[in-house]
Amino acid sequence: MKKVFFLLLTLTAWSMAVCTGCQQKSNSMNKGDETLVKFETTEGNITIKLYNETPKHRDNFIKLVKNGTYDSTLFHRVIKNFMIQAGDPKSKDAADTAMLGNGDVGYTIPAEINPKFFHRRGVLAAARQSDEVNPKRESSGCQFYIVTGRKFSEAQLIDLENQLNESRVGEVFNELARKHMKEIYKMRRAGDNDGLLELQDKLEAEARAQVDKEPALQFSKEQVQAYTTVGGAPHLDGAYTVFGEVTEGMDVVDKIGNAKTGRADRPVTNIRILKAEVLEK
Repeated sequence: MKKVFFLLLTLTAWSMAVCTGCQQKSNSMNKGDETLVKFETTEGNITIKLYNETPKHRDNFIKLVKNGTYDSTLFHRVIKNFMIQAGDPKSKDAADTAMLGNGDVGYTIPAEINPKFFHRRGVLAAARQSDEVNPKRESSGCQFYIVTGRKFSEAQLIDLENQLNESRVGEVFNELARKHMKEIYKMRRAGDNDGLLELQDKLEAEARAQVDKEPALQFSKEQVQAYTTVGGAPHLDGAYTVFGEVTEGMDVVDKIGNAKTGRADRPVTNIRILKAEVLEK
């Protein structure tokens, strides 16, 4: 069935994150020498293990913990059955009505998207700006989220695979369309809808041909096992850097994840990281 792409007529972009790393292996960690970080929060303590396979994110996180960047910051964005987000320095002294999430430390971190790690329940990952302004998927220098997620049936995962594969076509289509923007604007100003539709059909065919040359995105056995048993957020796989996991205090994470929220998913009652510390081995 033909799918119509509206970017040429409306100049809007697809927003679904694409799972570019779905062919993933197990994310179990058995080395035993990972750094542990403890968050003392107003809801209880959370201990996180940082992965050695993502050294840039690990080292930056340790630096921020040690210099007190996270002390007194809020969990400023909470979405039930999805994730809890924190790390905005502006949240330390924010008014109750302040819109949060734009604070940073003045730099980003190169992506370390490792196919070994995926968005199962309890993992720590780096927030970032969207692909449109951040095509290299570089991470925020300070903001992070912990996945709470939900469970999926195998049928739901198959449907999601299909959606992600189709969104890949849309992503490539948009990339091709950006190369024709002058032509598109010219036809729009002239009211040449026939020309727009002809170009649209051409670019859609090119996008599908390009995607067809690549392996279809498919969740691994490990992913299916995790998402059908403990749950997670599979649509984020391959798009954000996962660099750690909760080892203690998942009950605290769940408590935060169930908090009542208001505008922009900010908890109505402030939930704060009182102190962050690196645990000595």
